[in-house]
Amino acid sequence: MRLEELNLVGSIRIEDTDALIIVDMQNDFMPSGALGVKGGDEIIVPINRLAEKFHRRGNVIVMTQDWHPVGHLSFASSHGMKPYDPYESEGIGPILWPDHCVQGSFGAEFQPQVQAKFANAVIRKGYHPTVDSYSTFIENDKKTHTGLSGYLKTLGKRRIFLCGLALDYCVYNSAKDGKDLGFDVVVPIDLTRAIGSPPGQLSEALDVMTEKQVQFIKSAHIIT
Repeated sequence: MRLEELNLVGSIRIEDTDALIIVDMQNDFMPSGALGVKGGDEIIVPINRLAEKFHRRGNVIVMTQDWHPVGHLSFASSHGMKPYDPYESEGIGPILWPDHCVQGSFGAEFQPQVQAKFANAVIRKGYHPTVDSYSTFIENDKKTHTGLSGYLKTLGKRRIFLCGLALDYCVYNSAKDGKDLGFDVVVPIDLTRAIGSPPGQLSEALDVMTEKQVQFIKSAHIIT
């Protein structure tokens, strides 16, 4: 499936049981960063706008932050290989990455224009040295939980809106796990961008999200 083939919802009203999750809007994922996502900077202002909508009506907003230790096993440099080379082991893959979002580094910080002040909580992920973490809910070993699901359910949240970076990895895996954990999931498709590696990754992600009945919408049609 391609982006232009998605069936978009006409409009959705924000409810009290909704939460906004802003995924990995960090310096290293901006176009000039170590793992730059094309167009990642273009979504900052509209994400801030959506976050303000949620904030004004008192809804929960969660931001996530990739937070890797030096020498993380998902880094190509840890294997003497090149970034984006194919590689799979338990909790790692399908490709290796440039060193990025290293704990305490500038690259791991939120991009300065991102309005982090709206966040009720920040979830850090990917800090286990041998396990990567695309999903904001469950790390790539499929058994280590971040605690986000429990946090949201304790607060009575039943539907999540997912935006940020990147569509074909962290947003996708968060949407998939969110559905499996019992949440309704909405992706404002104009507030996310894809890495696009390896070829076919984005198409597969869109197929799976559609099969799981994730809803897609333009952010302007999310109303209060």
